[in-house]
Amino acid sequence: MTVLELPYRAPSPSGVAHRGGAHGNDAHGGDAHRDGVAEVIPLHATEPEPPAPRPRPRPRLLGYALAACGIALLPWLFVLATSLPAEATASRWSAAWVGLDALEALALITTGVLAVRHRPLHTLTAAATSALLVVDAWFDVMTAAPGGDLASALVMAAAAELPLAAVCAVAAVRGHRGSGGHRGSGGHHGSGGHRTST
Repeated sequence: MTVLELPYRAPSPSGVAHRGGAHGNDAHGGDAHRDGVAEVIPLHATEPEPPAPRPRPRPRLLGYALAACGIALLPWLFVLATSLPAEATASRWSAAWVGLDALEALALITTGVLAVRHRPLHTLTAAATSALLVVDAWFDVMTAAPGGDLASALVMAAAAELPLAAVCAVAAVRGHRGSGGHRGSGGHHGSGGHRTST
C-alpha cells in the first residue's frame, strides 16, 4: 500500500487544553503527538500482480507432419535419379536464373536493412538468404558445361556464394540466440521491477 507521510505539526496550546477538557487524557493520540510521530495517510492499495502467462504447447503435430513429408521425399529421390535424362533443354533458361538471382538480391538487401535497424526478423531473412545462395552455387556447378564454364562456376561458388551463405547462416544463428537471451533478461527485469513505497 502506498502511503503519504506528513511532517508532525505541534498542536496549539488552546487545542491541547480543549482536547484535555473535553475528552480527558488521550492515551493514544496525545502520546503519539507528544512523541512526535508523523501522521500516515493511506493513498491507494497496490495493484495485485498479474498471473504468470501459461507456456504455449509445442507444435508437435506440425513437427511430425514436416518430418513425414521429408521421409516421403526419400523414395522420390530414387525415382528422379532413375527416370530423368542426363541432359535436357529448358525453354525458360534465362528467366529461371534471373529469377533466382533477383530473389538473392532481394533477400540480401532485406537482411542488411533489418540488421542495420536491429530488427529480430533479420534472423529469418538471413536463413532464407543462406539457403538461396547454397542452391545457386549447387545449380551453377551442376549445370555448367565442362571447361571454362565449370571452372567459373567453381570459383564463384568457392569465393562468393558459399562464403556469403556461411556469413548469413552465422548471422541467423547469432541473432536467434541474442533474441532469446533478450527475452529472458526482459522477463527477469519485469518480475523484479515492482516498487514498494512506504
